[in-house]
Amino acid sequence: MRFADIDSYGHVNNVRFFDYLEDARVSMLWERPRDGEGNRLDLVVARQEIDYRRPLNFRPDPVRVEVWVTEISRSRFTLAYEIRDDATLYAEARTILVAYDSAAAWPRRLGEDEVAFLRRFSAPA
Repeated sequence: MRFADIDSYGHVNNVRFFDYLEDARVSMLWERPRDGEGNRLDLVVARQEIDYRRPLNFRPDPVRVEVWVTEISRSRFTLAYEIRDDATLYAEARTILVAYDSAAAWPRRLGEDEVAFLRRFSAPA
């Protein structure tokens, strides 16, 4: 949590929650499979939604952003998140990411290695 995240009401501004989600998503997906030249395969955010549960006030103690995969299809997958500490759930969120071919400017299929990577982060059934 950064002091700059706080709004005039003394709590984390609602837009800053999306920054927290992005930080968690990038951290989780950083080591995903690459193409033959060592480049990360492109992904784009198709949809993002958040449900705010409690105000998050500025404090020295960190909060956690827990993230996991809930759905995988041919060209897209869904991530679920909770922004929380041990006692309080501050927000729940969901992001749909689409595998994307930048050269063709069109969605692409997820490779088998990408699907295997994502399954490592699937919530237990």
